[in-house]
Amino acid sequence: MTGEIRETLGWVEFGSAARELSTDVVRSGFVPDVVVAIARGGLLLAGAMAYAMKVKSCGALNVEFYTGVDARLPEPIMLAPHLDQESLADKRVLVVDDVSDSGRTLSMVVTLLERTGAEVRSVCLYTKPGTILEPDFAWKSTDRWIDFPWSVLDPVMA
Repeated sequence: MTGEIRETLGWVEFGSAARELSTDVVRSGFVPDVVVAIARGGLLLAGAMAYAMKVKSCGALNVEFYTGVDARLPEPIMLAPHLDQESLADKRVLVVDDVSDSGRTLSMVVTLLERTGAEVRSVCLYTKPGTILEPDFAWKSTDRWIDFPWSVLDPVMA
């Protein structure tokens, strides 16, 4: 990916995107009881949207699929700690992630939560061409690698 043009999201644009997506959800008439982030990428957007929509009940599902730039596991896998899925039965749940690239992670999570009896809607900052699951709400579509403000810098090391 070195040298190729990337999609870059800054903090200011992230704030605007979170507000726009929250407005889209509210205007659709869907009022979530719970906001569930797909961790790690969806954590910041989920928190921003929960505040914007005055939803206090939040959770996260830890899913690993990407192991690096263009490097993935064969299938997405759930990691501990696990969300108490039974508590979501009959709730309106907004699932939040940063990007629906292949769509396999989003599809797995939406299916898992629908099986609890929850009414589920999904939202992502970005979608990519060829995703198997278009989220109900998305801010932008791109075919580029995305540099998010929370993951663009190297990890802090001791």
